[in-house]
Amino acid sequence: MTSSPPSPLVRALFSIGLEALLTLSHDGLLILLQRMLRMYAYGSSTLVLALLFSSLGLSDTQLGAFMTLTLLGDVLVSLLLTLVADRLGRRNILMAGAGLMLVSGVVFALSSSYAVLLLAAIVGVISPSGNEIGPFRAIEESIQAQITPSPLRADIFAISGMLGFLSAAAGQASIGWATERLIRAEWGELGAYRAVFWVYAGCAAGKLLLTLGMSEGCEVEKKEDYRPVEEDEIPLQEEDGLELPDTPEAETPLPPTPSKLKHPKPLSLFSRFTSLFPTLSPESRSIVWKLSLLFALDSLGGGLVPQSFVVYFFYQKFGLATSVLGMIFSITSVVSGISNLVAVAIAKQIGLVRTMVYTHLPSAIFLSLTPASSNLYIAAACIILRSSTSSMDRAPRTAFTAQVVLKEERTGVLGIVNVARTLAQAAGPWISGRLSETGHLWLSFVVAGGMKAVYDLGILAVFLNTKPREEGA
Repeated sequence: MTSSPPSPLVRALFSIGLEALLTLSHDGLLILLQRMLRMYAYGSSTLVLALLFSSLGLSDTQLGAFMTLTLLGDVLVSLLLTLVADRLGRRNILMAGAGLMLVSGVVFALSSSYAVLLLAAIVGVISPSGNEIGPFRAIEESIQAQITPSPLRADIFAISGMLGFLSAAAGQASIGWATERLIRAEWGELGAYRAVFWVYAGCAAGKLLLTLGMSEGCEVEKKEDYRPVEEDEIPLQEEDGLELPDTPEAETPLPPTPSKLKHPKPLSLFSRFTSLFPTLSPESRSIVWKLSLLFALDSLGGGLVPQSFVVYFFYQKFGLATSVLGMIFSITSVVSGISNLVAVAIAKQIGLVRTMVYTHLPSAIFLSLTPASSNLYIAAACIILRSSTSSMDRAPRTAFTAQVVLKEERTGVLGIVNVARTLAQAAGPWISGRLSETGHLWLSFVVAGGMKAVYDLGILAVFLNTKPREEGA
């Protein structure tokens, strides 16, 4: 007796990632829970970071320098930790990152010194914009790519992205309500904002405990080790200064003296350090350079219009109250999270590269059109439509990056491209700040949209026909 075909609802759920959830391993579940905790912490801290600086009597210039230096510090820490993660152990690096995150939260909850806060943000893990920061994402995505079948990778990356967006939105909403209640309870503004960073430290501690529960299957798959050759197995060579026998009856010569044996030279301290870093195959190096340049172009465009500047633009142009601004941008966060699942269904039909371009290009157009209208509803519709499609390329982009390099290279490569994105993004807010001072903030939207469109067309031209390096890996 043949089974009946699945219902349209079941088919729809499978198209947006139900199969990936049903087959999720123990380690995969722990990674999702870690991401949810981390993004909740990032969302909550971002909401009060500027308010904390203001309560401490620090200037906006100091806040801007803090954000720039924090991003640059994240580049260095993330690059170092992700490149050595496969050698030192992925779980060890994730635990180290969680420890740094915990320390940063405690410092921000206790200290009033700008220098101490800056040092804690650079060396530790503090997200100034609510987005991913630190080594976590690249390492987690590398693990997910390893433990997830190739056809389901885009699904699990999309689910992870959606949960991250929703968790950050939950952090912003709940912490906004909680800080207001604490201020009314006479904690004072500074006390209420510092309490948020105790929550931040608690999330880091929870993340550390979840990492301890991960299995050995998260580590890089080891290549087969070669058994070292013993001294008495070293074949005799003429250059050893001994005469080799011409016939089987010839007398077997004595083994070479130890001084004649060729031993490898001991590695220097620098060589031992550099040996921790992965080596990329020539084909992978070419792919990484192209991806890094294109991703950096897209990220620079995004850095020109960070959410803080978008909110400021709407406040200046339409004179909106903060409650209305909060409603508009909370909608964009939720829609961005849900749209990640829609991208999975599209990718299964038209492929990863076409999904990256065809979903992301409309967001670039909507971004450029946002400042064009003097009507609030049209401008708000443009920014919501932009947000609903701008993140749809993230899961396909990560899945594509994971499949065009060798599996033992994934952690390093994902770390490299994330660093390239962060470096490019760091320059954007400074440029937009200068444009805002001269009354030309609208130009940031137009330039950013144009850069993102060029990125989309570049991805389509360079990688449309690129094949996976290891099919089914």
